[in-house]
Amino acid sequence: MERNFHETLAALRRVRGLSQRQVAAELGISQALLSHYENGAREPGLSFVCRVCDYYGVTADYLLCRTDSPGSLEPAMAKEFLTRLRALAERGEEELERMGGGKA
Repeated sequence: MERNFHETLAALRRVRGLSQRQVAAELGISQALLSHYENGAREPGLSFVCRVCDYYGVTADYLLCRTDSPGSLEPAMAKEFLTRLRALAERGEEELERMGGGKA
């Protein structure tokens, strides 16, 4: 099943147990406008999309249904990043050893 923007927007609010009134107030819009966004009757501008991403702590790619991962890194990318970071740390420790710094 494919997600779409308005369903994702509504799901983020429901999962957190928030009312439309609460979220609308915190995002600086009317409850009616949030309702229109959540039911797909209207589409928001970029500034609103950015505020929603910050508010819920998700990426724009997630909110716009370009990825299924709400975080900023896909799992494969995160794993590759950690692998490279560990290798860099090991090389740094080896360089310290070579220079006579050693481990504390």
